[in-house]
Amino acid sequence: MLTIGSICMKIAGRDAGKLGVVIDIIDSTYVLLDGEVRRKKCNILHLEPMGKSVDVKKNATHADVLKALGIKEGKKKTGKKKDKALRPRSVNVKKKYATAKKAKAAPKKEGKAEKAKVAAKKKA
Repeated sequence: MLTIGSICMKIAGRDAGKLGVVIDIIDSTYVLLDGEVRRKKCNILHLEPMGKSVDVKKNATHADVLKALGIKEGKKKTGKKKDKALRPRSVNVKKKYATAKKAKAAPKKEGKAEKAKVAAKKKA
């Protein structure tokens, strides 16, 4: 039976293989788990009790749980991205693109004057 302070390992889901501490018993099926895992309601069938327990109060803070487990709290990520210098487009790509454009260009059409000259040469 799980009690408050029991150390468990998640065996299912996104946090599988990570340790957590039971910080609240919701009902006979669910407990509130915190630690290396996300603080979340968890089905007891998805937990493997480790047979150890730590001294934490009901609904202890995340920092208290990590301290009891002996884990340092990591830095929180900010949503900002670092400015990266854009790599300039290579010259070869520009040349290939320009030559491909020229190759696709339609042949020049003859004007009325050129047509008349060609017709005159054929008659003569």
